[in-house]
Amino acid sequence: MTKQELFNQIKKKQSFLCVGLDTDIKKIPPHLLDSEDPIYEFNKAIIDATAKYSIAYKPNLAFYEATGLEGWLAFEKTVAYIKQRYPELFLIADAKRGDIGNTSEMYARSFFDKLKMDAVTVAPYMGEDSVRPFLIYNDKWVILLALTSNKGSQDFQLTEDKNGELLFEKVLRISKEWASDDQMMYVVGATQEKMLGRVRKIVPNHFLLVPGIGAQGGSLEEVCKAGMNDSCGLIVNSSRAIIYADNSEDFAATAAKEAQKVQLKMAEMLDKYL
Repeated sequence: MTKQELFNQIKKKQSFLCVGLDTDIKKIPPHLLDSEDPIYEFNKAIIDATAKYSIAYKPNLAFYEATGLEGWLAFEKTVAYIKQRYPELFLIADAKRGDIGNTSEMYARSFFDKLKMDAVTVAPYMGEDSVRPFLIYNDKWVILLALTSNKGSQDFQLTEDKNGELLFEKVLRISKEWASDDQMMYVVGATQEKMLGRVRKIVPNHFLLVPGIGAQGGSLEEVCKAGMNDSCGLIVNSSRAIIYADNSEDFAATAAKEAQKVQLKMAEMLDKYL
């Protein structure tokens, strides 16, 4: 999916919502546990209920790997279902991969050749040669971790060198030379809205994947105010606040209502800032 195609979807749906499929077998509604594949059945219901309000889905690999082979098969079935039923949606593998070159090559082959994902999250710590294997796929996206929402982000990402440059700023400055804004995005947490101005000074035209609204308390208004650009430039993720809004047999309908609430706010933000 190209940058323009992604922007077209945002304009069409008046939404830049990504629904995070952080599917925990211990949190899904009890009535699904008797089904042959509870994780997949939960995902399928959530997807069907929220697809009209979202432009992307982001399965978090940890939640599938935690249950072994069954979880991985549920992940593959989920991806196949989205690609068959909703081919216009942007698919992100939230895998946070990144290793020496030949290992990253295998990760890239897994997510891009086999699973046909549109994007994968990648950790930048090992440098350019650990990211480069993902970038050989010209029609795919690398989403590089830059500034995350968790408390521990202060341990390294916000440390300052002798010139006053923060580590996440150095990551942005150097990595933006590896690929254009047609192929690379960055993860910037919604709880870091005070830093978004500094992010945009370095990467004004890139898309940002922004987790942290909803359950983590990030402000959609503040994120849009500081982070939106001429092509929207934002994919805002919400996971728990949508998919776990209800634990009854009506869970999918409740998820749809929560997704619609976010979409309506996003439509207001697009009208205000775009």
